[in-house]
Amino acid sequence: MVKIVAKGFFYEDKTDEAIKAYEELVMKSREENGCIAYNLYQDRDDKTILAVIEEWESEDHLEKHSNTEHFKKLVPLISTFRKEKDMNIYELVL
Repeated sequence: MVKIVAKGFFYEDKTDEAIKAYEELVMKSREENGCIAYNLYQDRDDKTILAVIEEWESEDHLEKHSNTEHFKKLVPLISTFRKEKDMNIYELVL
């Protein structure tokens, strides 16, 4: 099992546009084989911070996700709304 936490720090005037783009990414990613969870979160105190927390059955499923049409279309678009990002990939230990 693989879990990803992808945190973005967005331009204040672009956060709503980012959320709109994420809507399609989240919905289509949830339909993919091997997707256990794929959710977008917004920081309570700083609305310009968004985090995607996703869980995949395997590294192979994650790699296939990265090569989907919707990923290749939407992730570059979302990155234009973002100042910086931080991403961590985790493997289940216990």
